[in-house]
Amino acid sequence: MRTPTPHISAKPGDFGKTVLMPGDPLRSKFIAENFLENPVLVNNVRGVHGYTGTYKGVKVSVMASGMGMPAIGIYSHELYNGYGVENIIRVGSAGSIQDNINLYDIVIAQGACTDSNFAHQFHIPGTFAPIASYELLSAAVEASKAHGATYHVGNVNSSDVFYGDHAGVPEGLDSTYALQKMGVMALEMEAAALYMNAARYGKRALCICTISDHVLKGVETTSEERQTAFTQMMKIALDVAVAMENK
Repeated sequence: MRTPTPHISAKPGDFGKTVLMPGDPLRSKFIAENFLENPVLVNNVRGVHGYTGTYKGVKVSVMASGMGMPAIGIYSHELYNGYGVENIIRVGSAGSIQDNINLYDIVIAQGACTDSNFAHQFHIPGTFAPIASYELLSAAVEASKAHGATYHVGNVNSSDVFYGDHAGVPEGLDSTYALQKMGVMALEMEAAALYMNAARYGKRALCICTISDHVLKGVETTSEERQTAFTQMMKIALDVAVAMENK
């Protein structure tokens, strides 16, 4: 793939081996300005901030993905195939659907269920199970322990829909209760596509989310808190990037 790509204006070599991907461009800016040494803006096409700097002496990048599987599908494809990125770590927010997973807890997505048709493009017979890189996942667990985080490892659900047509309540939440019964930890909108792209192109991917709301309890954080208060997750992901530099 030629660079610059249709959606990234960076030059070859502008990105580190590992890229952190929040959904929100302002969260990308926050991470760069608060955690990276000497951050440089390497992409701003469509206002999608991408920065590269160093963290603990390691070259690390952070770039927003936007919302939803089509968006992260485009950006991860271009980073993997155009810029030689090896590891993408989604650092996002998710809605808990389990009673024991609370606001500000960390969820590390071992797998990503989905009702999306994203996998259709790969012409796979049957059902494909999108899973994280074990190397990234195990490094994230160790980093979570080191930071004293309350963390959970398991399945998330990646949905194409944020506002579902819940015409009847509780009937409208039937699918959520079904996922809860199957042990799915939380709902988000990007991990499955990221995991599929990583699998297809022989790369590594991981989704780490902070719980921003509880779908069934009706509690939530503010947009400002989602942008700036999820620092524990950011530090965990950055430590994973450092751990993976020579792997």
